[in-house]
Amino acid sequence: MRLLLTAGPTREAIDPVRYITNRSSGKMGHALAEAAVSKGHEVILISGPVALAPPAGLAEFVAVESAREMFEAVRDRIGKCDAAIFCAAVADYRPRRIAERKIKKTGDTLTLELEKTEDILGGARTVFGFAGVLVGFAAETDNLDANARAKLERKDCDLLVANDVSRRDIGFDSGENEVRLFYRDGRVEDPPMGAKSAIAERLIRIVETLATQQG
Repeated sequence: MRLLLTAGPTREAIDPVRYITNRSSGKMGHALAEAAVSKGHEVILISGPVALAPPAGLAEFVAVESAREMFEAVRDRIGKCDAAIFCAAVADYRPRRIAERKIKKTGDTLTLELEKTEDILGGARTVFGFAGVLVGFAAETDNLDANARAKLERKDCDLLVANDVSRRDIGFDSGENEVRLFYRDGRVEDPPMGAKSAIAERLIRIVETLATQQG
């Protein structure tokens, strides 16, 4: 397969020295890329800023900073791919205006006006016209099942991988993860908790099966 992967967080600038971001380490996305390369797939990895070296053997590595940059990188590459896994934790909002100079501490409060960022996963079918296997991720702190099912349908995914990021022993910053898998046909699977590398290998096998079923 030719596989596109997104990983890591995005950074949305406030001024020349500050930004909005999240706790994503990029470990899950990079583990997926490594697992896919080891299976002989042609892998494009688009990653936000992380403290990880790109896995060896990638067809292409694209380093991005913001949600807009990730959107553009995906848009320019997804059309030639058989499958896409959107594992990145993309910021939902960014400052409407970026200050040209460092904002000084002049008052007791500071108000930022935010606007929505580009919906990369949601645009895969509708904006990019992608017809291959589409896998999304959902990092939830509550109502995991309901939120994951709603996102699966709303984004028109074949598979939605959800995990509870309110737990400190898994997810962000951890080498371990526990996920729940929601399929388009209504199936739900609960793979055992384990290393992100082992979960990545399982997910790549699932994507291979879904791609074969699509023909």
